[in-house]
Amino acid sequence: MSAEDLERYETEIELQLYQEYRAVLPMFKYVVETERRFYLANEVRMDPRNEGGRTYFEIELRDAWVWDMYRPARFVSSVKVVTFKDVNVEEIPEKDL
Repeated sequence: MSAEDLERYETEIELQLYQEYRAVLPMFKYVVETERRFYLANEVRMDPRNEGGRTYFEIELRDAWVWDMYRPARFVSSVKVVTFKDVNVEEIPEKDL
């Protein structure tokens, strides 16, 4: 497989992932973005923690969809994320659904 073929394949996968995202978006209430992943979820709990002077976040998601083109199953019942980086949680306005 040439570099051009690989790039074309990845572009096609990204397009399919975007189309899937648009199709499943109405099923979810929240958009959650971490430094590593992008999620859609119906329940989000985020708890800031402090240990040794460093702040981190524990995020628990229920009924979620994961933006990851290499993951075969993107729907998950629960996800737990621990991160020292920024986390963005947005409620999806009903008009966007």
